[in-house]
Parts: sequence; C-alpha cells; structure tokens
Amino acid sequence: MRHLPVRMARWSARHAGRAIAGWFAFVVLCLVAGIALGTNEATTKDFWVGEAGRAEATATEGGLERSPTERIMIRARSGELDMAAAGAAAQDVTERMRDLPEVESVAAPVRSKDGEVLLVSVVLNGPELKGKKNVVPLLEQTAAVGADHPHLVVEETGSPAISKGVNDQRDEDLALSERISLPVTVVTLLIVFGSVIMAGVPLLLALSSIAAAIGLSMVASHVMPDAGVGTNLILLIGLAVGVDYTLFYLKREREERARAGGRLGPEALVELAAATAGRAIVISGLAVIVSTATLYLATDVIFSSLATGTILVVAVAVASSLTVLPALLVVIGRRADRLAPRRAARRARRGKPARAGKPETGRMFGALLRPARTRPALTLCLSVLVMLGLTVPALGLKLIDPGKDTFSRDIPAMRVYDRLTESFPELFVTHEVVTRSTPEQAAQVKRALEDLGRRAQADPLFARAPKEAESTKDAQDATSPENPTNPKGPQSPTNPRSPAISEPTVRTSADGRISVLELSVPHPAPSSEAIESLTRLRQDHIPATVGRLSGVETAVSGDVARGRDYVSHESDKLPLVLGFLLLMTFLMTVWAFRSVVLGVIGVVLNLLSAGASLGLLVLVFQGTWAEGLLAFDSLGAIASRVPLFLVVILFGLSMDYQVFVVSRIQEARQNGMSAREAVLEGINRSAKVVTSAAIVMVTVFGAFVALHLTEMKQMGFCLAVAVLLDAVVIRLMVLPSVLLLLGERAWWPARRPGRTVRAQEPAAAGSPAEVG
Repeated sequence: MRHLPVRMARWSARHAGRAIAGWFAFVVLCLVAGIALGTNEATTKDFWVGEAGRAEATATEGGLERSPTERIMIRARSGELDMAAAGAAAQDVTERMRDLPEVESVAAPVRSKDGEVLLVSVVLNGPELKGKKNVVPLLEQTAAVGADHPHLVVEETGSPAISKGVNDQRDEDLALSERISLPVTVVTLLIVFGSVIMAGVPLLLALSSIAAAIGLSMVASHVMPDAGVGTNLILLIGLAVGVDYTLFYLKREREERARAGGRLGPEALVELAAATAGRAIVISGLAVIVSTATLYLATDVIFSSLATGTILVVAVAVASSLTVLPALLVVIGRRADRLAPRRAARRARRGKPARAGKPETGRMFGALLRPARTRPALTLCLSVLVMLGLTVPALGLKLIDPGKDTFSRDIPAMRVYDRLTESFPELFVTHEVVTRSTPEQAAQVKRALEDLGRRAQADPLFARAPKEAESTKDAQDATSPENPTNPKGPQSPTNPRSPAISEPTVRTSADGRISVLELSVPHPAPSSEAIESLTRLRQDHIPATVGRLSGVETAVSGDVARGRDYVSHESDKLPLVLGFLLLMTFLMTVWAFRSVVLGVIGVVLNLLSAGASLGLLVLVFQGTWAEGLLAFDSLGAIASRVPLFLVVILFGLSMDYQVFVVSRIQEARQNGMSAREAVLEGINRSAKVVTSAAIVMVTVFGAFVALHLTEMKQMGFCLAVAVLLDAVVIRLMVLPSVLLLLGERAWWPARRPGRTVRAQEPAAAGSPAEVG
C-alpha cells in the first residue's frame, strides 16, 4: 500500500488525457448501470425488529397485515356542518376513490363526537411503504371534490400523504442545504488557493464522486436493499470528504512546487505529493470505511443503507484523489509553467518583485498553537476538562423513535393530521395484538382476545369518553346500509377493512391460525400515556387473558411498539458496535503509524470529540431553550438513530485529521527533527489546511441545521460541532500537548528512523524518494 499512491500518480501523470477521460467514463458508467438496474427499495419486512417485527411477520403470514390508509375529512368552512351537503361530498369522495386502481376499499363515513366533521377512510392497494407513491391520485381527487363543494373544507391526511409530504420537504431541504454549502465552499477554496481553477478542482471531483457513488449505490441496493436514506448521506458525506481529500493533495502539491523553485516538473511534483498526502488519503479513507462498516453490526436496514452509502462515496472519493487528480494537476501545472515566463515578465515591467511564499501558519493559528507550545501540561489539562464538561449533558441522553407526531407542521398533511386527531383522538395510536395458535384453538383465542378488548376499554389509558362512544354509535346509525352515502353497504364486524372507529374486534385468518386485535389509544405515540399503555398491555392485560392459553404465541405491534422496540434494538446493539469501533480505530492507527501509544491516543481523542458533541446535542435539542434560535420543536429526547450513527461517522471523520496531522509529524521526524521539532513542524504545516477542510465540513453539515426535519437538524448540528471541536481543540491543543509531553515515547514501539533524503531533481523515471 505504501507505494500504490505513487505508482498510480506516476501512471496518471504520464497519461493525463487517458486518466481524465477514464475517470469521467467511469462516472458515466456508474450512473448508467445504476439507472439501468434501478433502486431495489427496502420493503416493510426489512424494517421489522423486536417483538413488533415478530407480530407483523405473523400478521402478514395470515394475510392480516397493516395496509396504508388515508383519511378524508369533510367539515364546514364556517358555522355548523350541513350534514346533507357533507353527505353529498362524502358520496362524491367515495365514488371517486372507488374508481381509482390504487384504492382497495372505501369505508362508510363516520361522524365526529362533536358532529362537526365527517370522516371517510380509504385503504390503498399494496404494501405499507408503497403508499407514499400511490397516494398522489387520491390527493388529486380530494382536491377536486373540495373544488366541487366550495362551502365545505375537504382535506386528506394519513401515513401515505404524510410520508409523501416528508419526502417532498426533505428534497426541498437538501436543495436548500446545497444552495447554502456550495457558495461557502467555493469562497473557502478561493481564499485557500487564490485561483478559480484550483478552487474548481475539489468541487469538480467531489461532485463527480457523488454522481458515481449514487450510481453504485443503486447497483448495491440489489444486494442490500435501500432504505431511502443512502442518497441523502452520499450528498452530505461526499461533498465533505471529496473536497477534503482533494484539498490535502492540492496543498501538498503546491508546497512541493514552492520548495522545488522550478527545478521539478509537474510529474515529479505530483509523485512527491502522492508519496505523502496520497498515502494519508488512502489511510484516512480506509479508516472511514472500516469505522462505518461497524454499522452493519446493528443489523438494521437503515444503518446498513447509511453504511453502504458512506462507504461507496468515500471509496470513490479516495479513488478520484489517486487517479484523476494527479492527471488534472499535471495539466494545470504544465499550463502554469507555460504562462510563468509571461507573468514574470509582466511583473518585471511593472517593477513588482517576485511573490514570496506565504507562511504556513498565520497569526490566528500561531495564537491557537501558542498555549500547547509554551505550556503543554496546562493546555492539556484545561482542554480535556472543557471537553469533559461538554460531555456531561450526554449522561442525561434520552432516545425516541421519531414518528409522524414529530414531523414539521409546514407539511400540509401534518396540519390536517392535527385536526383529525382533535376530532377523532382514538386515531392517535393503535396497538395490534397478534396471536398464532392451532386452528382448533381459534374459538378459544377469539374469546380471550375479546376479553382482552373489554379489559382494555375499562383501562383509563385506553377508554374513550362516554360522549365519544355515543357519537360513534350515532354516526354508525347515520351511515347504515339505507344511507345513500354508503355505496359499499354495511361493514361486517369481522371485515378487516371495517371503519377505523369501532369497538375492538378480532380478525382471524382463513385457516384459523392467526388472529389480530386492534386497540385504540387516544394519546399521541411519543406521549408517556401511550408508552405506558403499551407497557400495561404487554405486562398486565395480555398475561391475564390470552397469555394464559398454552401453546399460543402472542406479540404486540403498532405505532408505539414499533418505536419502543426499535429504540431497544439499537440500545442492545450499541455496545457491540462501539466495541468494534474502538478496536478498529486502534488497529487502524497502529497499522498506519506502527505505534501502540498513538493508537491509544487516537481512541481517547475520538471519544473526547464524540462525547463533547453528543453533550452539546443533548444540551441544545433535548431542552426547549434553543427552539426559537434553531427553529425546531423539542422532542424532549434525541432521535434514536442519531447517536449511534454520529459516533461511527465522527470516529471516521476524526481519523481524517488524525492521519493527516500525525503524517506530517511523522514525516518531519523521519527527516531528522527531534520529537519536539517534529510536532511543531507537523502542526504548523497542517494547521491551515486542516482548518480549511474543517470549514468546508462545518459548512456542509451546518447547512442541515436549517432543514425542517428535527432528526436531520440534530445530525447536522452534531457533525458540525464535532468537526469544529476536533479541528480546533483536539488537533491544535490536545494532540500537540500530548505529543510534546510524551516526546519519543509517543512512537513506541517503533524505533527512531534514520534521516530520509528527499529528491531534489526528478529521476529518469520521474519518481522521487519515498517519504513517510
């Protein structure tokens, strides 16, 4: 691996045209292959975890699975609801929906307890996850009915409509984040390089890497289904690491150019950069890939999708830095060499002196490095205490699986959902009790489930108010078979497509083996009442009824059960993932630098960085004080996927800076400097480029704080804060302080190397001496 970056750079430099054409042909090939194969999207069963997953698998086996359902609400635009007009609108809705191929069935209208809303429930064809695609014609018909009945408000909501609204909002948010991050990235690169061409190279390679990774992810989805989040992460990580890797390489090539003073050609300069920055990029990329791969241990389709997207885009970004980037630098270098005499002549005619090289470390970086250089022990203690203090709030971390109740109210379907649950609170949450038994036990199981339903209705957490029950009965009388608004006739109590508002009923599969009981809870899913109702159902009501039957398997699913079981599943997997993550980080560092001490330091520093960022995440998002500042509604907890994902990604990204900084220190040490001189030299030479790379990453991640989805806000905030802390506090204060205090002991058990002689002139083959 040590010589691979140099060999690849040498070939690309000598065959620049073919390397550039080959890269863009590769990008096009990836996109064409991805488009040709399409994306294999994850199905409902791919999301099953825990007891809720077992319940849904059992229900699906018996043909009693949950189907996507939409709710059409009809209410007066002002004043009281005219039931005749509402009935006519309901009939119009029913006829229109019944004619759609996407619709499986339409339930009879149901009136709210206050008599102000008429509700029509529509069940869509196909599995639950397809609902967001199939719902578009329903929304169009609902809008048409509203236009035909201008004195009424006809509006639609439901999980399919909400999912579509969330996806549309996410697409708009991603476009917004790109509009924010791209200009800032361009400005940062212009400041770093002072050249439009050089600033354009990192963006070009990052965007082409993203395009290739998106195509490859579509191909990979046929091996590992895509959960719908991989592309978002490819855009997020791809822009960050793509620019970073190219930035590291470009800065090193420019350093070598300035040092050579015109004595080396573009090809030799590229090889020198490949021997140092190229090797660091390979190690950094491998570190991110290995770290991210630990997400597969979570055995969760969402984390697997995130891992696949990250691994692909990082691998492609590394490949672009090793192949097409050297070729581009040679082309740009040859052009610069041709123009150099003319520029020098123009400057001479104007009487301007030749440009002096800029110092590697400016005043700001010098000020940041001064404490570690002059008082390393004090700087280390204070910096670590600050990081530990920021970590303290993480001890109060609470996890929640964000459901539809937590989505932004900027989504129209969510505003309708709020009005729906206000009129029909029993539609907040449904628990599904699923049993499996022998056909001979079917009657006994049914009686036990009916007993369970009666016990639940007597429980205050499940019970509906008396007025509500009376209004439901009145609504059912008003929508009897004689009522013309019910073209499908009466709803059978054992029909699985019965109205959503009904007494608890038992549905049984055709073979009598599987039964399902649905219980409504008039509380939102994230509420303590809804969570307590699930606990009471599993621990008290089921053991007292169907749980007494021998040979009967029982499991509970539903909105609350899905979320609670998912959080429990992730919590169980966290120690395993974190353990492997720490081990892989340690082994990668030891392998890269042949130092056990540096391996330990890397693990500890990454833990400090991740802990402090999670602490700040809890401090900001788990409370309410920052709601107005960052435009979000606090969940009172952190989205359950955020901590595990962030720890893994942060460990990988932290390794970027770790490898780049320590590589510069190692190089200085190999060139004969003392341990102290090597640390100061390496930090000085890497400070500016590390900080510039951090600015790009912070901008990309920070743009996600402007998004609507709270979960995405949390991810963007935590990643941005972690990168900032890592680049400034860890790499400019803690790391140099530790290395200065340890001296040569930091490299144990590696021996001090002999001095490496640098090539001053290009060899016949154009290859410099290997460095680092």
